[in-house]
Amino acid sequence: MVRPIGVLTRRTLLRTLPLSALAVTGASALTACGSDPGSPGAASDRKGPVELVAAHEERAGGVAEAIPDAVAAMHALGAGLYGELAAKPGNLALSPYSVAVALAMTRNGARGRTLAEMTEVLGGVEPDRLNGGLNALTWYVESLAGAREKLDGEQAEIALRAANQLFGERTMTFEEPFLDVLAREYGAGLRTVDFRGDPEAARVAINDWTADRTEDRIQDLVPPGVLNTLTRLVLVNALYLKAPWEQPFEEQLTSDGDFHLLDGSTVEVPMMVRQLEVGGLGSGDGWRALQLPYAGRELAMTVVLPDEGRFAEVEGRLAELPAVLDAVRPTPVAVTLPRWTFRTQAPLKAALSALGMPTAFQDGRADFSGVTEEAELFLSAVLHQAFIAVDEEGTEAAAATAVVMQDESAPLLEPFVADRPFLFVIHDVEHGTPLFLGRVVDPRG
Repeated sequence: MVRPIGVLTRRTLLRTLPLSALAVTGASALTACGSDPGSPGAASDRKGPVELVAAHEERAGGVAEAIPDAVAAMHALGAGLYGELAAKPGNLALSPYSVAVALAMTRNGARGRTLAEMTEVLGGVEPDRLNGGLNALTWYVESLAGAREKLDGEQAEIALRAANQLFGERTMTFEEPFLDVLAREYGAGLRTVDFRGDPEAARVAINDWTADRTEDRIQDLVPPGVLNTLTRLVLVNALYLKAPWEQPFEEQLTSDGDFHLLDGSTVEVPMMVRQLEVGGLGSGDGWRALQLPYAGRELAMTVVLPDEGRFAEVEGRLAELPAVLDAVRPTPVAVTLPRWTFRTQAPLKAALSALGMPTAFQDGRADFSGVTEEAELFLSAVLHQAFIAVDEEGTEAAAATAVVMQDESAPLLEPFVADRPFLFVIHDVEHGTPLFLGRVVDPRG
């Protein structure tokens, strides 16, 4: 616990502790796997004065028995958001994990109707249980990073990390219980910035922090014009994955092949091929599913290929995704899959309002009194960006979410040829956590 220093009170400390004073009791909560405060001179600290507030609570271990509830909440949120965003044509990628964590952090400051609506959008899971479940799940997911041994005995490295951070107006006092639960369950520290005097410098600091945590794959999470002198708090979650396949595709076998678009036309794109002994296949009403494991077989990408003419129907049933993942069984498979790289930027205000939490975005009606007593806050924006690149070696993916609060012959191989639009989900194998979710309707990007 951070003790008062001389005559300083806890609230005074929240305003005055500089970044260089990080080495105090409780700082480990800020450096736990869910939060990485960086160091003086890091990219996110060069753009104007940024102060890091020491956490009162060390990060806890979470509630393991609540993990299934957290995963179910992510699936429900992911399916709902996907349904709202899918109306716009083109490729789509999002991270149900990232959005769920950012919203769950924010909900800890909500009260009344605002709290009830956010709880409904988060699968009906009560705050304490979802906090504990997401905490335990994040510990587990990040434990999947590091060196992994493939079935052939080769070593491979998986990068998988998440980070949470709050950026708060430096002249405001934020409620201690709110800060404590975010430090305890999300490892999230508070950086104070000057929204009132220089919102552009604060925007650059937030974007620099996010880029640093996503290997520069998410560079402009908060675009110009979103923050202003009335912005009081921005909550950010960042997620990064880089994972090699358990059995990589051989680049020399990649060649141009036909990919059939939704409008009936055909384009030529690089198609990767591989005979997989460790793949998995499943099928159901109108679809087939292919599971491609990453090194160590604890993470995987599942590709859902709708039957010809049934893409829209299957896409509209994404709420059934957990059952799709459960249907996959180990099967040797001959895979044909396109390479692809693309990025999705999506403001989520309209989608989340449509899913059932409009009050949080309404000036004068939203209740986030659990965050601070010094201003009547509402959500002015929820911003999400996702990046994914799939090639012969593996997958690189990144996502970030910002919640902006404003005052007011071998074995017989079955073929799986993804030569038409398909859905994909990147998940852990044990729980089916939807880390990334999307569709590929045109591999050209």
